[in-house]
Amino acid sequence: MSQFFQVHPENPQARLIKQAAEIIRAGGLVVYPTDSSYALGCQIGDKGAIERIRRLRQLDDKHNFTLMCCDLSQLGTYAKVDTAAFRALRAHTPGPYTFILNATREVPRLILHPKRRTIGLRVPSHPIAQALLVELGEPLMSVSLIMPGETVPMSDPHDMREVLEHQVDLIIDGGIGGISASTVINLSEGEAQIIRVGCGDPTPFEVEA
Repeated sequence: MSQFFQVHPENPQARLIKQAAEIIRAGGLVVYPTDSSYALGCQIGDKGAIERIRRLRQLDDKHNFTLMCCDLSQLGTYAKVDTAAFRALRAHTPGPYTFILNATREVPRLILHPKRRTIGLRVPSHPIAQALLVELGEPLMSVSLIMPGETVPMSDPHDMREVLEHQVDLIIDGGIGGISASTVINLSEGEAQIIRVGCGDPTPFEVEA
């Protein structure tokens, strides 16, 4: 049976955020809100928790996981960022964008793309996600909360409780969430490439013909 925390979406209660971080450090899976939609997260490098996410979402080993980071300095520990990429990141983080970048050696191999050694990274602006990341002191390995057979993320925490109460360890209720995933931009090959259009405006990354 999962725990269910009702957390204020603008002023998260420090006590509940601390408890949530302890659950994650102990190997737990957490559902939490971001600035795009709800996400499913676990501690970076926790093989058992990552396998639970793969089973829950029915993901193969080619799925790109995302590291949620609290700021650009933390992101820079896990990704190789050149000058052009840094400008793009500085202009669009925090926000509802996932950036595909070449990974550093700090990224556990089991969450890397098996062929390209790339990783998705985000700096979310949602106060609950930010508070959780600051409390953890390290990135949160995440995927959007899109259930098998569905095309949009789950948005109602009470529905999540009914569906997931025996499959995750904690659901953080921060109110009704969005139903669009983040916009994904590939910065790993020099010129920015739009991989997926979500709730982040893709216009700044469009290349004129």
